[in-house]
Amino acid sequence: MNTKYCRLIKTLCTAFILCSVLAPTHAAEIQWQGFIAQGLIKTTDDSFVEFNDDISAHLTEVGINTRFRLAPALRVAAQVVYLDGGNRYPHGARLDYLFIDWNFYSSLDWQANLYLGRFKNQHWLYSATRDVPFTRPSIVLPQSVYFDAFRDIAVSSDGAAFQARHSNAYGDFTFNWSYGITPISDQQHRILLGRDVLGKTSQNYDHKASLYWQPELSRINLGVSLIETGFSYKKQSEQNYTNAEFSVQRFMLHMGYQQEHWELALEVQQERLQFDGFFAPSFSQDHLGQAGYLLFQYRPTVNWRWFSFIDYSVNNKDDRHGKHIAADSAGQIPDYFAYQHTVASGFNVDLTAKLSLSAEVHWVKGVGRLSPIIVPDRVNNPTEYWQLYALQLMYRF
Repeated sequence: MNTKYCRLIKTLCTAFILCSVLAPTHAAEIQWQGFIAQGLIKTTDDSFVEFNDDISAHLTEVGINTRFRLAPALRVAAQVVYLDGGNRYPHGARLDYLFIDWNFYSSLDWQANLYLGRFKNQHWLYSATRDVPFTRPSIVLPQSVYFDAFRDIAVSSDGAAFQARHSNAYGDFTFNWSYGITPISDQQHRILLGRDVLGKTSQNYDHKASLYWQPELSRINLGVSLIETGFSYKKQSEQNYTNAEFSVQRFMLHMGYQQEHWELALEVQQERLQFDGFFAPSFSQDHLGQAGYLLFQYRPTVNWRWFSFIDYSVNNKDDRHGKHIAADSAGQIPDYFAYQHTVASGFNVDLTAKLSLSAEVHWVKGVGRLSPIIVPDRVNNPTEYWQLYALQLMYRF
């Protein structure tokens, strides 16, 4: 465990002790739960999970989370997980989140909370629930927004977050703000940049803000979010790549609508990627990508749920069909690396109160959302069209 993790845990543990001393008359309340999920996954002619077409058991998720109430307005939340997703994200155990939740203001119309530590991302429709298989709408989420290669970076950050909730005659309003960084491991570095790219990648900052509105007596939830994050790459002396600075800016719109037996979710985004360096000291690139998905879920009974979604993503809105990327690379990078479009469908059935089974299939055109994102893997992604099949058994306790 590196120094940054140790400092974070030491600081939070000290805060827990101080809070316990300051509130000695209140009995601490501890709640905990966990999950175990194991499945089989297969893809064809791509590197999403494996570098071959074999059926893979790299669909493992194990986690324990807890909430520790120190005082009426002060809680601690934490989750540790073990993940094995093949090439989708780093393999092994990690601390998903560990933060203090302080409800520092509460009235009839207002609620305000401050989160300190490794806090959860609450800005997107499923960003706060994607870490638990039972609370996701699908085994593999739409990659346009919930890019698996960025899973750990998107789930949480080390820093501070704020949430304010207000109700009035116009409905319920929720404002979220957060600022922090996420440590990037060597394994995460290789997933993002490429297995053969030596050096070190770090995140400099991650700044997010979002606003959600649910009108009075309505089942619709509307939101908008803004994201800006910066990364640095430091080369190793023996490699051809140079130092680089990366910047990502994202503007997103969110919509959720629920009825008794069905629900819709829609998220769209425009993302600006800028980077200077890397391929050469004078190299510079700046383009806008666009993406989004529409998800439909239907519950014919209490135990059964069916879903379908369409997912659309282009890395550069001025090169939707990849003609420029193919021309600029003299044909070395095929045009289908510029986009990724998916149609997916599947089901989930609750076998018991604690045991659930999910299955799904994805039909995909393009590989624009497969890692690595800076140096494309042409060898292991030789075709434009590919499929994904997944089956996962989940148990919660």
